Amino acid sequence: MLILAKSILGLMLGFFIAIVIGWFLIPMLKKLKCGQNISEYTAFAHASKNGTPTIGGLIFIIPTILAMFILYLRGSLEITHSLLIVLFVFISYAALGFVDDYLKIKQHNNKGLSIVQKLLVQVLIALIFFLIYMKGGGDANVTITSLGISINMGWVYGLFILFLLVGSSNAVNLTDGLDGLAGGLSLIAFLSFGIITWGTSWVEGYQEIAIFCFILVGSILGFLVYNTHPAKVFMGDTGSLALGATLAAVAILTKHELSLAVIGGIFVIEALSSIIQIYSIRKFNKKVFLMAPIHHHFEKLGWKETDIVKMFWIVGFMLGMVAIYYGVWL
Repeated sequence: MLILAKSILGLMLGFFIAIVIGWFLIPMLKKLKCGQNISEYTAFAHASKNGTPTIGGLIFIIPTILAMFILYLRGSLEITHSLLIVLFVFISYAALGFVDDYLKIKQHNNKGLSIVQKLLVQVLIALIFFLIYMKGGGDANVTITSLGISINMGWVYGLFILFLLVGSSNAVNLTDGLDGLAGGLSLIAFLSFGIITWGTSWVEGYQEIAIFCFILVGSILGFLVYNTHPAKVFMGDTGSLALGATLAAVAILTKHELSLAVIGGIFVIEALSSIIQIYSIRKFNKKVFLMAPIHHHFEKLGWKETDIVKMFWIVGFMLGMVAIYYGVWL
């Protein structure tokens, strides 16, 4: 029960610190004119949001790091090898997203870093992840316990790590198109992984990973106070890239890569809808969806933004519960 108490304490710390950080940060972002430029692509429904402060991911990134430090100082948390990897991915992708957001604000457009620049940085992060992971005694196996399957991928595991980090971070980034959508789904995802991680006692530092997840859940909850409709701030790439990559990192370290596809099912659907749309237009010069990612398809159908977000949250929650059942009891 001690890990449960620590997790709840971390959740509360993350929440209250995020509320305070948001209270001070949002006026500061407005003063610095860190407004989001709404593209013509989504102007049909979101023109009124132009100028809303971005880089709001700092509202849950800073509190998470502060809460971890507070728990460490009071002896409730140890700095383990696994935790260092999670924090490395979390901070590295947040920094990458911050630079991207900064360039977008400075250049007054939505271009930011080029695809090649982003990919090079993500390859470097994945390489460091792989080296630290293997040096700490990690194995290069992909395991599906329920099917009794364990595949040793050797050095190819590094490419697998890259694929999960890039795929997950960009999937969350694509989902961040409606007020509270990516934030709410990420909260559900980290809550699910936090509960699953409680049971991964074979992983070195599993308690610290679980506590990290719950701290982040609290911090995201505090962020959603400012991000739900009508949003006072957007998380930007600073937040979305960090959340997506960290989800992948936790899945890899706890050997629940398959659970990532279930827990992040909505993220997967959002990414696939974009890929299908692009392929269909280029190959057949025909749209499959009215607009992609798929949440814009529902907007084109006339759905209210809040109704779309609620529906996606519900589906995301049910997928999370299925993954917990699979990951913990099955």
